[in-house]
Amino acid sequence: MASVPEANSSSAPIAILGAGSWGTALAIQFARTGRPTLLWGRDAAQLQELARDRCNKRYLPDAAFPTPLQIAPDLAAALRSARDVIVAVPSHALRSLLEQIVRHRTPQLRLAWATKGFELTTGLLPHQVAEQVLGRDVPCAVISGPTFAREVGAGLPTAMTIAASDETFARDLAHSISGDNFRAYTSTDMIGVEIGGALKNVIAIGAGISDGLGFGANTRIALITRGLVEMTRLGVALGARRETFMGLAGLGDLVLTCTDDQSRNRRCGLAIAAGESVAHAQERIGQVVEGVLAAKAVREVAARVNVEMPICEQVYRVVYEGVPPQAAVKELMRRALKPENS
Repeated sequence: MASVPEANSSSAPIAILGAGSWGTALAIQFARTGRPTLLWGRDAAQLQELARDRCNKRYLPDAAFPTPLQIAPDLAAALRSARDVIVAVPSHALRSLLEQIVRHRTPQLRLAWATKGFELTTGLLPHQVAEQVLGRDVPCAVISGPTFAREVGAGLPTAMTIAASDETFARDLAHSISGDNFRAYTSTDMIGVEIGGALKNVIAIGAGISDGLGFGANTRIALITRGLVEMTRLGVALGARRETFMGLAGLGDLVLTCTDDQSRNRRCGLAIAAGESVAHAQERIGQVVEGVLAAKAVREVAARVNVEMPICEQVYRVVYEGVPPQAAVKELMRRALKPENS
């Protein structure tokens, strides 16, 4: 693996922590724009393979690494070199990685994450976890939106959102990642972008179940539309801006995840509808299905702030209580009639 340069200028590398499909895709896209990029993962053997093969054969075998993308041999080296750091790990691994970052942080650190979902044990959003671990003096941002790793790796036209309380940081990241086939928009609504990323995974499991049961296009679009209502309802209750949910990180990501079989959450729903157990479906998919964990966390958070979320509630019951999918659908259809906007 290449030696890692020291950070001493505005052209210092950006470090991507997490060498799964999405972390790899982000690293490729940053490197495509010419920014020196370091990719690190916790599996040392995998890092050696990435450095040797110059691609991630497991997740994105057809996406060759651009020249500016190098593999960081260890976490300390990556953090020592980079001003900007992006965490791309599942929500259950976020806190432990942040705690490692604290031990190696530099004064110039700016941190972003592509992590989606609430922390299961606390019900906290990623920015709240980051604040607990790192304090409030580190500029932070969240990256989200309608993006499949394979398509980003292939260089297909894509748009996404970067939200940060520090507008300069959001703008810097947007300029660093944007290119001929990639466009990043900025926002200051971190809560809204995080809520969108968490909720769409739960609803996508429901969409997969619906399609797997053969309920058709009418059912699918009703589920997506009412799912957007639930997403907005919870987001506003937690301090998000309503208009965020009509954008890329809300409606855009929701439609993408509910309608395309690249979505692990949708595929999990399809498997459940076909009679597979949730555990078997996750094992066969071979990657973390964030919506499974999010269903439990969302239910608890919604109860805490007294927000009604019937679709997410039924997904939870199917996933955790073994309720037959057909029974969950009947329960939704039998709910009392009311005005659409109530």
